Amino acid sequence: MVSLNAIVGKFFGNPNDRKLKKYAPRVEAINALEPELEQLSDDALRARTDAFREQLANGAKLDDLLVPAFATVREAAKRTLGQRHFDVQLVGGMVLHEGDIAEMKTGEGKTLVATLPVYLNALTGRGVHVVTVNDYLAKRDAEWMGAIYEFLGLSVGCILHELNDDQRMQAYGCDVTYGTNNEFGFDYLRDNMKYSTSEMVQFGGRPWELAGHYFAIVDEVDSILIDEARTPLIISGPVEDRTELYTAVDAVIPHLEEDDYELDEKMRTVTLTEKGNEHVEELLKKEGLIKDDGSMYDVENVTLVHHVNQALKAHTLFQRDRDYIVKNGQVVIIDEFTGRMMEGRRYSEGLHQALEAKEGVKIQPENVTLASITFQNYFRLYDKLAGMTGTAVTEAAEFADIYGLGVTEVPTNKPMIRDDQHDEVYRTFEEKINAIIEDIKDCRERGQPMLVGTTSIEKSEMLSARLKKLKIPHQVLNARYHEQEAYIIAQAGVPGAVTIATNMAGRGTDIQLGGNPEMRLQMWLNEQREKGKEPSEEQIAAQREKIFADVEEKKQKALEAGGLYVIGTERHESRRIDNQLRGRSGRQGDPGASKFYLSLEDDLMRIFGSDRMDGMLQRLGLEEGEAIVHPWINKALERAQSKVEARNFDARKNILKYDDVMNDQRKVVFEQRIELMQEDDLSDTVRDMRHQVIDDLVAKHIPEKAYPEQWDVDGLKDEMQRIFGLDLPIADWAAEEGIADEEIRERLIKEADSAAAKKVAEIGPEMMRHIEKAVLLQTLDNMWREHLVTLEHLRQVIGLRGFGQRDPLNEYKTEGFALFETMLANLREQVTGHLMHVSVDSAPSEQELEMAELPEMSAHHVDPLTGEDEFEREPEMAMEGAEPAGPARGKRGNGGTRAQPMRNKPAGVALDPNDPATWGKVSRNAQCPCGSGKKYKHCHGKLS
Repeated sequence: MVSLNAIVGKFFGNPNDRKLKKYAPRVEAINALEPELEQLSDDALRARTDAFREQLANGAKLDDLLVPAFATVREAAKRTLGQRHFDVQLVGGMVLHEGDIAEMKTGEGKTLVATLPVYLNALTGRGVHVVTVNDYLAKRDAEWMGAIYEFLGLSVGCILHELNDDQRMQAYGCDVTYGTNNEFGFDYLRDNMKYSTSEMVQFGGRPWELAGHYFAIVDEVDSILIDEARTPLIISGPVEDRTELYTAVDAVIPHLEEDDYELDEKMRTVTLTEKGNEHVEELLKKEGLIKDDGSMYDVENVTLVHHVNQALKAHTLFQRDRDYIVKNGQVVIIDEFTGRMMEGRRYSEGLHQALEAKEGVKIQPENVTLASITFQNYFRLYDKLAGMTGTAVTEAAEFADIYGLGVTEVPTNKPMIRDDQHDEVYRTFEEKINAIIEDIKDCRERGQPMLVGTTSIEKSEMLSARLKKLKIPHQVLNARYHEQEAYIIAQAGVPGAVTIATNMAGRGTDIQLGGNPEMRLQMWLNEQREKGKEPSEEQIAAQREKIFADVEEKKQKALEAGGLYVIGTERHESRRIDNQLRGRSGRQGDPGASKFYLSLEDDLMRIFGSDRMDGMLQRLGLEEGEAIVHPWINKALERAQSKVEARNFDARKNILKYDDVMNDQRKVVFEQRIELMQEDDLSDTVRDMRHQVIDDLVAKHIPEKAYPEQWDVDGLKDEMQRIFGLDLPIADWAAEEGIADEEIRERLIKEADSAAAKKVAEIGPEMMRHIEKAVLLQTLDNMWREHLVTLEHLRQVIGLRGFGQRDPLNEYKTEGFALFETMLANLREQVTGHLMHVSVDSAPSEQELEMAELPEMSAHHVDPLTGEDEFEREPEMAMEGAEPAGPARGKRGNGGTRAQPMRNKPAGVALDPNDPATWGKVSRNAQCPCGSGKKYKHCHGKLS
């Protein structure tokens, strides 16, 4: 039966086809320019860049320049790379320029496609960011495609782990900047912890009107914006000493009775009962941790509730010598599976500190979030966002809903002839593995290259072990070492090759039948250089000819054997990941085949009713080793996968809803910081804050419509003394006949302004302006960090509101806003108090006024597939005498600027402390190479 949609589509075409037709006239116009541009000299072609920029300056729009600019890039690619953009690649470039996602099959040249919109948008001078999934691809693409941009007069930068801040700023200052999603995100967070706009690397030293997040193209957009969006980027650091709080809370727990809490040892949960809440509240009031008229669940006590819950867990769920031991005055975790000590590992969110308080050992500082952002909210900062991938259509709804991105399927350059076979379903896992191994043997004998996809590293290694026993040669990819991975997968198209890969592996490199000749040539060159030989041009040319001939011969054999055969060892939760695996085969019109092998013991089959199917297969008399193959099974599995996809989408959307609350506040704080940093004179801001503090004090102590005898005059006097250092006769003023709160307010403001003016006169206007700026920014940062911790604690307990029939998200929004307002009020009070108490004796020196150092920081991004922190598993840099240089490698200070003095010294020159010419480029926050012990910025690098 033909669906109504199919009938309508026949008459009108589907939306994708209609969109593609819209691009056809522009493609023809670009092709028409080709003969004319071929006649131009290199210099004349390069001069077109300046001409385009001039047109933009004179009011032309980017769309007006699209046809000539794309034609220019195509000609430059022919001259530099020997590659000509296909017509479908021009279409992909137009999709990206319009701020949408171009779905292009593997092998269709997405890397080359990006050069078209990147060049066009970089003409604005605002900087275009190209985002990749790993450092290897960022470096490779920047060098490879950089040849086109540099030929046309554009600058290209690449953000890598090991760069310091000066190098990062230089890279961001380029017309085109390549880097990973993690690097871009962390640089944004660190930039907003800096104390001067001139230190913010992402602005690249541009004029302020050209700075900001202009245009980003995200490669493998589904991986970055969907898979990795499940976990936020986090920068953490040690919080101030809270030993007294942990100790005081710990002292409360032993006084609880058994009916004060409900313990579920199986689920490892413990919660206070209603009686327990009242009992804990009483105990906390006795300890002075809660005001007598306060409640444990007042919004300002969120952090206290969190610590009570952690202390309760420490006492009830964790047992000494079972879950942990105390060794050398430290609490050491015991691994529940191996029973081994896990030295160096600590529980997070204050739990480890609660255990330390329980055992009476020294309490180590807690690491807390200093800054965090989700990829959703980072990439929504860009004025224009686009993406490219081989698989996006299945997630089109999420891209549209979260990012406002449409998905356009760009047709392949040559027809796709891959044979996608029906799934084979076996009863047991063992039967399935045996069938896969038989298939591998058959392909090896016929010389057909194979790619075997698994869903985890463990399953890859298990299959590899089975093949080793049978002495079947193969390669295993584990997604840990991206450069080696690219070399391996580039040769996976050799006849008879067997390559095992997880779904994470092999991105960014095509599997070419017969092998990748360029990669083979590069490997040969590397081998020669490792032996200390430098081949001549003639030797390289001869080797190239030999390799290309060998690859062509092997390609014919692979084609005759049926092309690349892709096997999936089980279905993934997402259809998109399965399609990515299938998409490795059948590139550029090559033949190929794909098949998935399943068993009823697979995770997806287990979750979706394999028991019923097992019974049915037994009744049908399915013999051991036999498989059932039917299109209905494929359809049922796709339905199951789409259910899981919908569930995962809801989970990601829910995370985003909560993060949006923080994001609104984050944007306000970050924008305010930038405004403060750009101002030289903040005296007006400081005065407004001073007046607001007085307004708040008057409103609190002299309530509206209250009689004079109800005024809290003594309280107001004490607060003015505490905050402003002013001893004022407020009681006498209040005793005056007919005086109103407004008049008292005006007198207080007059006295405070007069005292502030005296401070300025004592210290000096210029120095006072410096002090105001430093105090404002540092206090704002400290309070924002504390606020983030409080929001995190609120988030952890807010779900309990659901039991009271209240929407946790709405409660989080309301209380989050109340906490933000409290933070701003505290900020005004602390800044005012600090500035009113500064004196000539306590005023900092000019050196001390240089903005405070950022706290020690470490970066984290948990891989949603493995649960591992990506930056804990990064191999450390083998650099003698230097700390890890990457911003996300281990602990960092100063936002990734702690470069060592020797890092950039001239090659082959020994560092001489007495000769600055031998020092090279020194980071301003590094120790001065002269040996003074001072920071470079306070010594030889001091600005005159």
